[in-house]
Amino acid sequence: MVVLSVPAEVTVILLDIEGTTTPIAFVKDILFPYIKENVKEYLQTHWEEEECQQDINLLRKQAEEDSHLDGAVPIPAASGNGADDLQRMIQAVVDNVCWQMSLDRKTTALKQLQGHMWRAAFKAGSMKAEFFEDVVPAVRKWREAGMKVYIYSSGSVEAQKLLFGHSTEGDILELVDGHFDTKIGHKVESESYRKIASSIGCSTNNILFLTDVTREASAAEEADVHVAVVVRPGNAGLTDDEKTYFSLITSFSELYLPSSA
Repeated sequence: MVVLSVPAEVTVILLDIEGTTTPIAFVKDILFPYIKENVKEYLQTHWEEEECQQDINLLRKQAEEDSHLDGAVPIPAASGNGADDLQRMIQAVVDNVCWQMSLDRKTTALKQLQGHMWRAAFKAGSMKAEFFEDVVPAVRKWREAGMKVYIYSSGSVEAQKLLFGHSTEGDILELVDGHFDTKIGHKVESESYRKIASSIGCSTNNILFLTDVTREASAAEEADVHVAVVVRPGNAGLTDDEKTYFSLITSFSELYLPSSA
C-alpha cells in the first residue's frame, strides 16, 4: 500500500466531498436527479413559505446577473394574474434551475434551493448519504490524533450538514469541526484557501487539503496549503503530468500521521 506521510506542521485536514468522501455516482445519480425530478412539486408545495420565497428571490437576482449568457432563463416577478401567473413563475424557476444544472453551475442561489430540497428528502428518510468505507474510520483516527477536520465543498453548508447528519453510517456530524462553501470563495481560487485558514485561525501551511480535482489542488497549493489528490472509482482521469506532479492517494487509510506514531 502507498503511504503518504502528512507533514508535521499539519494540524487541519480539509476535505472535499464529491469524489473524495462520497462517490461521484451518489451525487450524479441520486442527489442531482432528485432535484430535477422534484423541483416543480417542491415549489408548488412550499411556494408561500418565507424560506422558499427567499430562495426564489435569490434565483431571480442570479437570473438578472446571467441575462447576458447564452440560453439564460429569466424569472419574471408576479404580475397579479392569479393562478396562471403562479404557474408561469414556477415553470420559469424550474427551467432556470435545470438550465443552471445542465451547465454544472455552482451559484449560491442554486445551491441554496438544492440544499432545502435535500433537507426535506433526508428528514423524510427517503435519502441517505453514502461515504467510501475508508472515510469514517480514518476521520475518527485523525481526530483521536488531535487533528481538526473541516469540509470545503461547492454544495451549501446546509447540504453538507445534511449529508453528514443523515448517512448510511448514521449521524457523523460530530466528526467535523466546521464547514465551508462557495460563500467564502470558489474552490479554484487560491484566495479562498487563505480565507479558510484565517477563519480557522491557522496558517495555510497547517492545512492538508484532500480533493479529486486538480484545479482545486493547484489553487490550494498556490496559497501554501498542502494537497493530496484522491483517486477514486468514477473520478475523472488524471494526465501523466498530474500523476507525476501531485501526491496521490486512493484511500484515506494511506495517510500516515507522524503525530500519531
